[in-house]
Amino acid sequence: MHFKDTDWQRAADFHGHICVGLTIGYRVAKIALAALQEKRAADEEIIAVVENDACGIDAIMVLTGCTPGKGNLIFRDTGKNVYTFGSRNSQKAIRISVNGDILQSSPEMRALQRKVIARRATAAERAEFGRHRDRQMDEIINLPEEKFAVITEVDFAVPGKARLFSSVKCSSCGEYAMEPRTRNQNGAVVCLDCFEDYSRTIKV
Repeated sequence: MHFKDTDWQRAADFHGHICVGLTIGYRVAKIALAALQEKRAADEEIIAVVENDACGIDAIMVLTGCTPGKGNLIFRDTGKNVYTFGSRNSQKAIRISVNGDILQSSPEMRALQRKVIARRATAAERAEFGRHRDRQMDEIINLPEEKFAVITEVDFAVPGKARLFSSVKCSSCGEYAMEPRTRNQNGAVVCLDCFEDYSRTIKV
């Protein structure tokens, strides 16, 4: 069972609970590491572009070593279960598009999930939902790769490594901000929170 896998346990501990979303990220990360013939990145050897901010991202961070802090996890918000991984070592990259059909539940199960989340479910209903969740997770782990996702090798312009920038004091609030994230306003440097955007564009 995948629940006894050390990597799975590390991901679950980091995330705080087990769920279908975490399992997706775990499977995606395993596929990516195998396809790129990589191990967990100590620095920025692997780059991940993730297109959602759901539970699975935690598993991807734990298994691949791609994190926002290191600058090798890039968030591109399309709301899709799509993930692109590139290797600086091999200059190879793959795109993993998870099969959305396998994630769909019946209307009844979606209604039950809403009750569980709202804490209105009975003990029996919570147990039923737990069994359904476990079946989904087992399916995600055990599906052949070609049924789990569309996996394609892609051209990937590896971004430059993360850079360090000086911090600049905002003339309005007094807080320091990274220089590229500041703006000039009325002849003074301000942070994005204090910047008053000026735009005259309209939608027609």
